[in-house]
Amino acid sequence: MRHLLMTSAVALALSGCATSHMPASTDSYALTTVTSPVQLTEYAHRDDSARARDEYRHPQQTLSFFELSPEQTVVEIWPGGGWYTDILAPYLRDQGQLIAAHWHPESPVGFFKRLRGQFEDDFLTQPELYGNIQLTVLEPPKHLTLAADNSADRVLTFRNVHNWMRNGQEQAVFNAAFAALKPGGLFGVVEHRAPNSFSREQMVDSGYVSEDYVIELATAAGFELVGRSEVNANALDNKDHPKGVWTLPPSLRLGDKDKAKYLAIGESDRMTLKFRKPECDSRTDGCQW
Repeated sequence: MRHLLMTSAVALALSGCATSHMPASTDSYALTTVTSPVQLTEYAHRDDSARARDEYRHPQQTLSFFELSPEQTVVEIWPGGGWYTDILAPYLRDQGQLIAAHWHPESPVGFFKRLRGQFEDDFLTQPELYGNIQLTVLEPPKHLTLAADNSADRVLTFRNVHNWMRNGQEQAVFNAAFAALKPGGLFGVVEHRAPNSFSREQMVDSGYVSEDYVIELATAAGFELVGRSEVNANALDNKDHPKGVWTLPPSLRLGDKDKAKYLAIGESDRMTLKFRKPECDSRTDGCQW
């Protein structure tokens, strides 16, 4: 098991995350003020390699922006190896429910199958730490049900939109997120951020997606944009790298070539967007759920 045994409860020191990669100005963004910050405690089980990425992923601030609370039902789409699961599952363990919309256990894609198996080994064998994580299957276009319709308080995805674009399934996944959410529920999206001038082909090739395109997908699914945050911005990332976003850490696709340069940049510049599924008013003809 890659997780260390949990020792004494300690506070996760995220409130002091580095801000050196934040842009000098955010005047063009409608930043949302967090009024009920998420308090992440008892995370002694997280290993050093996981904690090292807090500087770029800002989990406490990000989850606060998405207005998480411990009694909610939360869907995490394509958790991969479980970096965010390692935080979400203990947070929701006692009062809430985490649903991991993962790949199929018998996926024809070998990488998907292996990572799904590793996820089960890591997170389903320690219920005292992670609780009762429910698993659903997302492999579009065949499997597109994240959770029961109108059942989730939050649906979250971290750096996945570019993956769905490779097979032309991005709109289908956004539609599935809309279906899973309760009316009034929130869809939180963190994604590598491209300039809005990037073509779809450039986005697929580079792994960077424009904010305009993500908002277009969400709007087409029925969502309304209710907030943007620059908490995961990185002004040092110019989005022009030989191997796209994978040139930067943690992938470092070029190996030792210019490694110091890319380590100095850090992880990618990211958008952090919050969408709401509109409330259903049964008195109107427009209520379809």
